[in-house]
Amino acid sequence: MQTLVGWHIEMEFREEGDRTRSAAMVRLSDGTEIRGHGNAQRHHSDPEQLRVGEEISGARALMDIASQLLQKAHTEIDEASGRTSHALM
Repeated sequence: MQTLVGWHIEMEFREEGDRTRSAAMVRLSDGTEIRGHGNAQRHHSDPEQLRVGEEISGARALMDIASQLLQKAHTEIDEASGRTSHALM
């Protein structure tokens, strides 16, 4: 049997001087929404490259979501199996 599932991810960025903040949200097929946040700060000697700040803060927001997804999955495994599972990170 083949199953096709899609997740929808939204990302927003806010640039303030040499700081970039990001917020990400993934909507899972079960309706759960998981939100993550990331930050980046440009060193004063680096040239302005807004895209780089977005990439770094965005990656950190997605890593936050990834960590939460692992925790969610292991909680569901534990509840179904009655034992403690361990995430490999």
